[in-house]
Amino acid sequence: MKVIVAQNAGFCFGVKRATLLAFEKASETTAGETRTLGPIIHSPQVVERLEEKGIKVINSLSEMKEGRVILRSHGVTASEIQEANDKGLEVIDATCPFVKKAQNQVKILSEEGYDMVIVGEKEHPEVAGIVSYATGRVFVVVSAADALDLPQMQKVGVVAQTTQSYHTLEEVAAVCLSKSKELRVFNTICDATSVRQDEAKVIAGDVGCMLVIGGFNSANTRRLTEICCEIQPNTHHIETADQIDPAWFAVVASVGVTAGASTPKWLIDEVLERINALCGDKKG
Repeated sequence: MKVIVAQNAGFCFGVKRATLLAFEKASETTAGETRTLGPIIHSPQVVERLEEKGIKVINSLSEMKEGRVILRSHGVTASEIQEANDKGLEVIDATCPFVKKAQNQVKILSEEGYDMVIVGEKEHPEVAGIVSYATGRVFVVVSAADALDLPQMQKVGVVAQTTQSYHTLEEVAAVCLSKSKELRVFNTICDATSVRQDEAKVIAGDVGCMLVIGGFNSANTRRLTEICCEIQPNTHHIETADQIDPAWFAVVASVGVTAGASTPKWLIDEVLERINALCGDKKG
């Protein structure tokens, strides 16, 4: 069976940077404990490996009295950074630069009197962090249909969660144009997101089965799965190789493999080994 692997599967720049930084800190000797505020990335397997090296996850800074805290790749809220500084903790900022860009744009526009519209998932930690930098009114919408409920505003600024699709940002911006007298839109979507999604669309159209590897809590992996499902119904979101069902390959001649931005190469390799063990080793 032919196996087609996406060239851009796996770690993006921001995730790779955050992960390397966390493992680097794990190898250092320090007087206090080292913790990550929330999972460093949305990969339970990477988080588990960090815990084995002594770096555990905390969900609140109330769990720390001293030591150093690593800010996850998705970023944290402005108030959490202030709290860490007030406690005298050493802050290691592993926030993705693209997320930082979105945070800064919201802060600047909000201070200039713009009502902010964030295109993204309201409950996602990245979005919560971005929202916290607004000093005025802020709205979170997930789609153009959602944006139709926005009130009429004078000045509107729009930014997006870094893993959103450009198409969704474009549609929301069009609605916001009808809701405002002045509109400023910043494309804060990570380039790796659109490249990954476009590549997945092509592969899904050429295979009989599509596997998307990544954390079930990963927004960009879930979005990749949705995109592939629209093209190839025989698409499956998995975290690890042992979740593969051989029945998925029963009547197919080719399988495509891609992975979310928080998926390490070793997990992708394990999936490929499992596919080859089940179906042969012809790879394209």
